[in-house]
Amino acid sequence: MGVPYVPVVGLFGTDILKRRDDMVVAVDPFDGKTRTVVAKALRPDVAIIHAQTADRQGNVSCGYEAEVVILAEASKHVIVTAERIVDQLTEKEAKGAFIPAIHVDTVAHAPFGAHPAGCAGLYNADKNHMREYVIASKDDASFETYLQTHVFGVRDHDEYVERFVPLEWRQPTRAAGS
Repeated sequence: MGVPYVPVVGLFGTDILKRRDDMVVAVDPFDGKTRTVVAKALRPDVAIIHAQTADRQGNVSCGYEAEVVILAEASKHVIVTAERIVDQLTEKEAKGAFIPAIHVDTVAHAPFGAHPAGCAGLYNADKNHMREYVIASKDDASFETYLQTHVFGVRDHDEYVERFVPLEWRQPTRAAGS
């Protein structure tokens, strides 16, 4: 939006203000009394967005909310991974949010690229893998082991899919995640 900060609703009474230095309480400049949480506007260097469909020019169809479009617009660079790549995609053909190519720097084909999370309309979250992740995140040593296995110990995307995406999801005759 081109502003240095934005008001944020719903943070009073939480401990987030103790943990974040990019949010503060400010007095409403119009009435001089009302306290409002304001957050520093974010301008990410890079956004990585996973989508259902994209074309080689960078037009993207995401089944997510419009916030993903705002993220793409705010970021200096945008990388999109997509379940499928088509020759051409128009806003009229898009299902869900549409990100025009002007905001996208790179598109990569990455089936199951949202795993272990889900991809709206294509597959649900992998509950078993998510459970493993949550358990591993409880202490540094376990999480380091998780990262070595699932991130650093994987040669490329194809190996990740082969090792960690459930086999039944990869069968073309079944709906993934069902």
